[in-house]
Amino acid sequence: MKKLSDLPVYFISIIILLSSCVNTDKENKSDFKNDSVSGELIIFHAGSLSVPFKEIAKEFKKEYPEVNIKAEIAGSVACARKITDLKRPCDVMASADYAVIDKMLIPEYADWNIKFASNEMVIAFTEKSGYKSEINKNNCYNILLKKDVNYGRSDPNSDPCGYRTVLVIKLAAKKYDKPYIVEKLLNKDIRFIRPKEVDLLALLETNTIDYIFIYRSVAEQHGLEYILLPDSINLKNPELKDFYSSVSIDINGNKPGEFITQKGEPMVYGLTILNNAPNKKAALAFTKFLLSKNKGIKIMEKNGQPSLVPSFTSTFSKIPDELKEFAKAP
Repeated sequence: MKKLSDLPVYFISIIILLSSCVNTDKENKSDFKNDSVSGELIIFHAGSLSVPFKEIAKEFKKEYPEVNIKAEIAGSVACARKITDLKRPCDVMASADYAVIDKMLIPEYADWNIKFASNEMVIAFTEKSGYKSEINKNNCYNILLKKDVNYGRSDPNSDPCGYRTVLVIKLAAKKYDKPYIVEKLLNKDIRFIRPKEVDLLALLETNTIDYIFIYRSVAEQHGLEYILLPDSINLKNPELKDFYSSVSIDINGNKPGEFITQKGEPMVYGLTILNNAPNKKAALAFTKFLLSKNKGIKIMEKNGQPSLVPSFTSTFSKIPDELKEFAKAP
């Protein structure tokens, strides 16, 4: 058998050239996967996902430079209504409450729902907030009821943080056996209710209000001081789901005069790709990037939103095969 060195020079040149073509072809095929994902990607997502999703989008663009991400931020219920009521085109919907997808989008607008992150409710404040040196997890509701204290919350009909605030107040009333605080707190400072929780930040930072009910992740992302609430109130602990479910709130449904009863439950974020997504290829690529442990999930956890991937979902059979690794069958 002849060695390479024994072959004529022109044969060696041909072999090198062919080898180069094969390697180039492999590189092109490797790049083709990313290059073939292009166009506009429309994402509707909760306000509490603003910081991590902005960072995730930036990193995603490095891998998929031909994708133009168009993110619209609103309360999760408002996001869903853009799809159901306004018939707005959307590729990916990420909700601060997975139940919004289950109740408002499945099965007409989406087939499946993946739970991907958690959070907890806190009461945030600044250095200028009244009674900041006195407030704690046991007396916070007495402080909030003071006439010279203003507090803000988001709209329960637009934002999960809004109805979770109401649920937290109702749970506190049960825990401390003070039923009167529910009506008093919900009727106080209603002029400071805003469509989504991140809209409250400017009011807090300008000292227009003293305190806000908000997600812990958002408080940390914006460098705010906050009070940690007991697990029996903060909607964080899955082991307390039965106690959480002992309170509820009715929010506006998909049609006028229709209502959805939202019971208290552990805080879980969900996402889906819409059935009529204009750019399903880019939607799948983004969702896979978001749910990958060393990519999107790493960014989520860095921003104070612990991962729940993989979690059980009743819609497992409807999840695309390339995303099934991020969920569990019931």
